[in-house]
Amino acid sequence: QVQLVESGGGLVQAGGSLRVSCVASGNIVSINIVAWYRQPPGEQRELVASITPSSITTYADSVKGRFTISRDNAKNTVYLQMNSLKPEDTAVYYCNADVWQVVSGRQRLSNYWGQGTQVTVSS
Repeated sequence: QVQLVESGGGLVQAGGSLRVSCVASGNIVSINIVAWYRQPPGEQRELVASITPSSITTYADSVKGRFTISRDNAKNTVYLQMNSLKPEDTAVYYCNADVWQVVSGRQRLSNYWGQGTQVTVSS
């Protein structure tokens, strides 16, 4: 099994910054693509940013130029630096990862979600 634990959420004023982290632990050979999603109140979950093992990144148009995703492969950790935050960035932020594991002697790629961390931006 693999656990993804997010941290770093909180309450911030518009224009402020937060950094959320996602730490993976458990039966891990290596971590493939990691993504941050968010789910605003009453809305669907949406992709915010993703990062490959070689740190190729993609971003939703709504966060380009404000958010930066990065990873520390040695620490099995992915970060989302959020600057110039807006009230519309308010959401629960979730980490999602494709993880290579050894199961019954074979490598297998499995997908995991974290429990989420609340980010609230006040106007």
